[in-house]
Amino acid sequence: MVTGTPALLDARRARQVAEQVPDPELPMLTLADLGVLRDVEVGADGTVVASLTPTYSGCPAMAEMRADVAARLREAGYQRVEIRTVLDPPWTSDWITEAGRLKLAEHGIAPPGPAPRGGPVPLVLSPTRPAVPCPRCGSADTEETSRFAATSCKALWRCRACREPFEYVKEI
Repeated sequence: MVTGTPALLDARRARQVAEQVPDPELPMLTLADLGVLRDVEVGADGTVVASLTPTYSGCPAMAEMRADVAARLREAGYQRVEIRTVLDPPWTSDWITEAGRLKLAEHGIAPPGPAPRGGPVPLVLSPTRPAVPCPRCGSADTEETSRFAATSCKALWRCRACREPFEYVKEI
């Protein structure tokens, strides 16, 4: 038996709908997997307010994310929908769920490692990036071939062991 007030149950249902919206650039992930879906609330007047945080300022996919969440909520019967952009705290790749990281790897995209932490950045004159494991064979013998891939939040890498190219989601 599901318990709770009607408003709370409605907010849970609205969140479940919003959680299923796929990311337009990484369609194997939902916005919840990616960690950009921050919150879903239902106001006293019945307005559903979904809050999204872009992966970086100026993210070109943000308009599509907003439109997709609004459309899905309206299709589910919510007539009044508001989509808010939340910039603080800023999104970090640490918000990608474990399920999301597994989905990336299953689709041949290397998931990001831990995001850099705040504080002073040490000056080093040698390469600082650890090897990115190949999502196909697991080898750490990989190399970056381009800092930018199909989207600016990914880079292109190649595995020297299996010779396969792959994308890598950058830490932010």
